[in-house]
Amino acid sequence: MYYVYLMASGMYGTLYLGVTNNLARRAYQHKHGLTPGFTSKYRIGRLVWFEAFDNPTAAIECEKKIKKWRRQWKVRLIEEANPEWLDLYEKIAM
Repeated sequence: MYYVYLMASGMYGTLYLGVTNNLARRAYQHKHGLTPGFTSKYRIGRLVWFEAFDNPTAAIECEKKIKKWRRQWKVRLIEEANPEWLDLYEKIAM
């Protein structure tokens, strides 16, 4: 499986969009600041949205499409699936 995901620093905070083939591992890395860069600098550690794909091409195309979106549209995407902006990491890490 391949995943497109959104991480946030908090409710309505800074957002990060990514794609991965191991969502639990990647979310853990962001959550604990294990990779230097944007997410560790802005303390973006809350997994707030994701979508699964069967192939990498579809996931990458989805990520590219969402990257072009306005912030308001990304917030709406999150709130449709996760209105309380809960950290979904615990649900996928099991």
